[in-house]
Amino acid sequence: MAIYVVMEQPAGSNRAEDAILVRDGFTWLGFLFSPVWLAWHRLWIEALLTFAVAAILSVLGEKLGLSWAGSALSLLVSLYIGLEGQGLRISALRRRGWREWGVVEAGNLGGAEARYVLEAEGQEEEPAPMPRIVPDTNQARPAQTGMALGLTHTPGRP
Repeated sequence: MAIYVVMEQPAGSNRAEDAILVRDGFTWLGFLFSPVWLAWHRLWIEALLTFAVAAILSVLGEKLGLSWAGSALSLLVSLYIGLEGQGLRISALRRRGWREWGVVEAGNLGGAEARYVLEAEGQEEEPAPMPRIVPDTNQARPAQTGMALGLTHTPGRP
């Protein structure tokens, strides 16, 4: 079973069909084709940074005569994108104003969409706000003044 994070549009329509479901977990395409995968998901800055870091590490490894070190470090960058790529997608959607509805557990994307639609239809738009509780000042204990020894002073205690 996989976990899918459900992201809803900022303010437009709150229809269930407009939500984006992002699978939380390792992404093989993000690992194998990091800059292309990031650009495909419109993570332009991250794609440019990934490409630049991989290129710099490769050139640096060649200049120092350690081509295996440059390749290994580029592999670590790809591994990071494989592990955190979906988290980067979720963060980018949050920056664009999308809000996180919750998570859905399902075997595949179709099952996750079906579960989300069924759960979203059963909920109200906004739950009623809790009533505000205002304390009664007549029942409050009067403030105790005096000297306090020690690091903290607890009012009302000798």
